[in-house]
Amino acid sequence: MNKIVLTCAAVCFAFVSFSQGMNELTRAEKKNGTQLLFDGKTFTGWHSFGKGEKVGTSWTIEDGVIGFDAAKKDGGDLVTNESFVNYDFSVDWKISANGNSGIIFNVNDDSKKYHATYVTGPEMQVLHDEGHPDGKINKHNSGDLYDLIKSSVNVTKPVGEWNTARIVNNKGLLQLYLNGSKVVETRTDDQNWKDMIAGSKFKSMPDFGKVMAGHIALQDHGNKVWFRNIKIRKL
Repeated sequence: MNKIVLTCAAVCFAFVSFSQGMNELTRAEKKNGTQLLFDGKTFTGWHSFGKGEKVGTSWTIEDGVIGFDAAKKDGGDLVTNESFVNYDFSVDWKISANGNSGIIFNVNDDSKKYHATYVTGPEMQVLHDEGHPDGKINKHNSGDLYDLIKSSVNVTKPVGEWNTARIVNNKGLLQLYLNGSKVVETRTDDQNWKDMIAGSKFKSMPDFGKVMAGHIALQDHGNKVWFRNIKIRKL
């Protein structure tokens, strides 16, 4: 009987420890100035693009996870209230079968001037690579700098599993990481950056990728997607 109680206690303790770690800063993160962008309970610090301070009802919070309910048709990209310049951003994401979403960064939040977040901000793709048609398009797979640079290695986990994305934007150097592996690196302040944009679907958007500072957005692409552990460290 005692052995069973001890075993149960150990398992329960492990479960509680894991639960307490979600949407929380580690001791090291607190020390280095990392900021939690999602408290696990509310949309404090976020709004839907083009909806003022409101968050569309398609965005939900359940069990410490932000989710997108495609059935409600009241979303819009979920955007940080705060704008960031040089930073190290990270988020866990999980995509639905055949789903599409993205993490769009350095967004100009003036919805009167721009009709969408992607008009100004580049995107780190979130996708079910094997199930969505974009998975067959070069530079449109998970971890890619969407339509600009293909990931150097495919480290995306199977659909339904959590992935960890990290975006480091620092004084003209942009690095994308997926599940611990660096998958993209580029300068955003040179002629090569301008040439890449000129050869992409963003070539007709004059302010795309021009200012490498701004808001961060979680994309409403009309498919179910989930996010948690959203953090940023200003550099």
